[in-house]
Amino acid sequence: MSRVARFHQVGGPEVLRIEEVPTPEAGPGEVLIETRALGLNRAELEFRAGRYGQPSLPSGIGFEAAGVVRAVGAEVEHVAPGAAVSVLPAFGPDSYTLHGDTVLAPAHAVVEHPPNLTWEQAAAVWMSYTTAYGGLVETAGVTAGDVVLISAASSSVGIAAIQLCAALGARPIALTRTGGKRSALRDAGAPEVIVTEEQDVVAEVQRLTGGQGARVAFDPVGGAGFTTLSAALAPGGIAIVYGTLAGEMTPLPVGDVLAKGLTVRGYALFETTDDPERRTAAIEFLHAHLADGTLVPHVGATFPFERIADAHAHMESTTHLGKIVLHTDP
Repeated sequence: MSRVARFHQVGGPEVLRIEEVPTPEAGPGEVLIETRALGLNRAELEFRAGRYGQPSLPSGIGFEAAGVVRAVGAEVEHVAPGAAVSVLPAFGPDSYTLHGDTVLAPAHAVVEHPPNLTWEQAAAVWMSYTTAYGGLVETAGVTAGDVVLISAASSSVGIAAIQLCAALGARPIALTRTGGKRSALRDAGAPEVIVTEEQDVVAEVQRLTGGQGARVAFDPVGGAGFTTLSAALAPGGIAIVYGTLAGEMTPLPVGDVLAKGLTVRGYALFETTDDPERRTAAIEFLHAHLADGTLVPHVGATFPFERIADAHAHMESTTHLGKIVLHTDP
């Protein structure tokens, strides 16, 4: 038997349960993993609450895991039993749920991560860094010298984006709502931090860029604040929108779009993970930078698997910095 996290009705963190189910077997194109750590993502909170997809109840949950391969199915050749692996998030109707102590994952999403990563770090890699890579490298084409505005910078994707900009020679400017995370963001590698509730974002960006503005905005928030980001962009700039955390309609600032020739582009992780060529390129790029220490996953809080409901509640409080990770006992 295996332990898995499930919910029998949508709702708050309290609907989550740890339940025993028969241990699955690896079929063709599948990998059975004995997990060591599980990454928590906001998408899972939305899924549990019934706001992200249509869960078939009772439903499993979880997009990220790291652990040891126990068995592989037919046609799986790139990993073998005993390998230390982590899993790229997979979405869609055939998604696998990974928050359990022994879980199945699709072989194409299973990666032997660099050995310098801890289990907790390995479980904190792929959602965050692939999102940042897909949005900034693939879509925005960030290169050396670019100024990049990073909204919700204290999130795991935000910190991944800060590190990725530094690796590319770009200049990240972290945006955070309150001043309580300013010093932590600087410690995480952000050379400049703007506190949006205390400072004039547009004026600060103009000051920091000598009046030029930023070439890229990387935003998971949307809402009314999007007009501020657009005003802070340079002529020809691009806004990458990858979330709707504001929970409200996002206005299109047509005046700035027309006057400055701006591009507004939505980005979703599955654009990269569902395309074999793009997925391979992302894995190779990120693996190299993780192995040499240029990119270092930031784990802000850990919980035992049994306290998954507490971990969800902690994420909803938005007080954490970086990734929240659950650890499972071997």
